[in-house]
Amino acid sequence: MADLVYRSVMRDIKQKILKNQYAGMRLPDERSLSETYGVSRSSIKRALGILAQQGIIFKKRGSGTFINPLYLKNQSLFHYEGSNLGITDSFQLDGKKQSIQLLDYQVVPANADIQEELFLSNTDFVYQIKRLRLIDDQPFMIETGFIPIKIVPTLSPAVVNSSIFNYLEDTKGKRVTKSFTTISVSPSTADDQKLLELKPTEPVAVMDGVFFLDDGTPFEVSSMRIHYRYMRYSTFINLDQED
Repeated sequence: MADLVYRSVMRDIKQKILKNQYAGMRLPDERSLSETYGVSRSSIKRALGILAQQGIIFKKRGSGTFINPLYLKNQSLFHYEGSNLGITDSFQLDGKKQSIQLLDYQVVPANADIQEELFLSNTDFVYQIKRLRLIDDQPFMIETGFIPIKIVPTLSPAVVNSSIFNYLEDTKGKRVTKSFTTISVSPSTADDQKLLELKPTEPVAVMDGVFFLDDGTPFEVSSMRIHYRYMRYSTFINLDQED
């Protein structure tokens, strides 16, 4: 649990930012924050590092850590809550409730493509999981994923009804921090139209990717078919280079 302290610190700092509790748009230094929250400097450093990666704060060498004014103007673009890449955290929308419907859960042999993408052998098995994600009871994503059993042998149907990535971090101490993702647009299929409540003429956004643990191990092959109304991709590009 000590490894998760940074998450509560990070969320509290974000709440204080939204309530304009930092004078001059400047955060206290790491030592002061450590004393305020009663946690180690390393936990503070980790929380601030994630907030900086998200573009919510930025550091000015020799001056301190400041709040990005764009965050206060465009909070919907800065919705990521955690240090992993899970959908539950990535699609946070203010005042909106997320839920999951489990459509399929079974254990199957890894086929040739999955073996190649997840570095598995022909004797390995994977969980095949299909879920429908909803926001305020409105379906927005069909998610189909394949996860090696040998990495998470305790992945039960009860677990996959919530955030798999958060379960992995909270109970196993492992984080999903990298992905290789392809984003495209496709005509909706009959299954898309039924589950996402689309018209035959309406498209879906498609995100296909391989997700990796923080130690570089491939963790999941996933395909996400997203209602076009919910598909908006934003990113930060850091052009600074350290000497």
